[in-house]
Amino acid sequence: MKKILVSILALSVATIAHAAPPQGVATEATKAANAEVAARLPIADQTDFENATRGFLAKIEKPILNEDGSVSWDPAQFDFVKGEAPDTVNPSLWRQGKLNSIHGLFEVTKGIYQIRGYDLAQMTLIAGKTGWIIVDPLTTPAPAKAGLALANKMLGNRPVVAVIFTHSHGDHFGGVNGVVSAQDVQSGRVQVIAPHGFLAESIGESVIAGTAMNRRVQFQFGTALPVGKTGHVGGGLGQRLSSGDVALMPPTRSISKDGETLTVDGITFDFMDAGETEAPAELVFYMPQFKALHTAEVVTRTFHNVLTPRGALVRDTLKWSKVIDAMYAKYGVKSDLMLASHHWPTWGSENVQTALKNQRGLYRYVHDQTMRQANQGATMHEIAENIGEPDFATTDFGVRDFYGTMNHNSKAVYQRYFGWWDAVPANYHQLPPAEASVKYVSAMGGADKALAVGEKAFADGDYRWAATVFNHIVFADRANEAAKKWLASTYEQLGFQAEAGTWRNIYLVGAKELREGNIVKDSISTANAKVLNGIPAVDLFDALATRFNPAKMQGNGGIITFTFPDRKEEVSVDVGKSVMFPRGGTNQEAVATVTISRINFTKLLMRETSPMQLIQSGAMTLTGDTALMAAMFSALDEVNPQFDIVIP
Repeated sequence: MKKILVSILALSVATIAHAAPPQGVATEATKAANAEVAARLPIADQTDFENATRGFLAKIEKPILNEDGSVSWDPAQFDFVKGEAPDTVNPSLWRQGKLNSIHGLFEVTKGIYQIRGYDLAQMTLIAGKTGWIIVDPLTTPAPAKAGLALANKMLGNRPVVAVIFTHSHGDHFGGVNGVVSAQDVQSGRVQVIAPHGFLAESIGESVIAGTAMNRRVQFQFGTALPVGKTGHVGGGLGQRLSSGDVALMPPTRSISKDGETLTVDGITFDFMDAGETEAPAELVFYMPQFKALHTAEVVTRTFHNVLTPRGALVRDTLKWSKVIDAMYAKYGVKSDLMLASHHWPTWGSENVQTALKNQRGLYRYVHDQTMRQANQGATMHEIAENIGEPDFATTDFGVRDFYGTMNHNSKAVYQRYFGWWDAVPANYHQLPPAEASVKYVSAMGGADKALAVGEKAFADGDYRWAATVFNHIVFADRANEAAKKWLASTYEQLGFQAEAGTWRNIYLVGAKELREGNIVKDSISTANAKVLNGIPAVDLFDALATRFNPAKMQGNGGIITFTFPDRKEEVSVDVGKSVMFPRGGTNQEAVATVTISRINFTKLLMRETSPMQLIQSGAMTLTGDTALMAAMFSALDEVNPQFDIVIP
């Protein structure tokens, strides 16, 4: 009998091994998982839909184009998100996608308007005494420009008199050139207001870590995924990022850490500091004339990321909950409406208070329950498996895992307090992934036997284990096409089941790259001329220093002073054999001096010109040890914005 069972098992494994992995369809296990979600949650509740369509005035019908004629945003791209959820989409995420794809110009209340559904974020327009005060002008200029044009057409033409950046993330400042020009700001016609530390934090995320972060953005936001029922259906926080070049405009007024009250074009803003919550530099504000609370991205209609998949500093959930509590205590009763930089507003003081209380509880829950288990000896992964969810998450869609998740965020809380190590000695100095994978596959008896293990797990609907097995095979041998196909199909099922738009995107981008290769035609870059020209010179050199490769450095080094007369900036760079250290100002010990405009220096960095061309044209002058500058630039690594992720 035992021999018969073994033979049957061997036959079944062999049969699975010869089957082609499914592609683009939901398995029975995925259908069952999604049906369970639909049965457990009040999917049919229409309250959010009523709020998301309230105050509709007009919408943009045609594609929004960039200056070069490329499409920045197609308003019709998410028209397919209608009716009941297909088997290939988590029904809760499908519902969120429906809500986020509602687009147009909306009146929030008399004097406050929003442009929604043309980018990941929303743009708010406040009618001041003489002009528009714009809050968070989107990711790229084209949608911001088109949104402002629609508002002027429907509500009467007004000049922009002020721009408020609520925080230091690109989808809230990158489109500023679509609503104001640098000349408008330099002349004093337009104020740019931002939280303290805004510029430094924007630079840190956009430039110093920009290359790796932009690559990871492709996974988090699914930038290369086709929209559709088996592809991108929304990011949870919004539908997706618009396409085009981001810009960075330095603020003319920074709000202090203690908060302050300003009157801008006749409108009173009571600013509260919210830094080190959703962003290192962030503010929220209350407008007493409207009894309106703007919560930036601290409170939206989703659970946010405590640690973003794209990468950023881990956020402080304890402080996050306390900032929301401060808003609740100070403004909750006084607020007749609450709006944010994502999603749709909330009307009615009781509803505002409930939303604030639940959001406050959400971040406190993940913080306290993570630490409770950690202090009982549970490791990061054990905590994530057992974190559960607060009781109000079963009825309040505004706190569900559409963007951040309990599983992911509990790991972030653990990391903030304890770092990446779980205190298990075996995990302290692990083998690198590719080396470990070779040993795992060998221990399983080779690639063929490992494939059979993975295929059996897939057939059982055990996709997390299947992904682990297939990934080891791929990392042991990137040329194993069978493993790549099975891993892609496994990622696809995990994506089809995900409630979080971010998780769905990550899995489906992984599947796409395994099947089609690492090829991305269009991606957002924060290393463009507008951004590089907009940051202080010393910060730019801090970013360059992260490309310094000691193995490429020739000579003993020395100090170079760079002078930028057009910006009245000077930076001295101490170039050693192992470290490149910039400091603002001149240095008497400099052995070389370079004089050049910032615009031409940016062109040099972007390889739009060469040092010889600049020298011959007189646009750059060098004195002293000219070979040192050549050595410094030769030691800088080339940037590869499309490095491999799903294969070693």
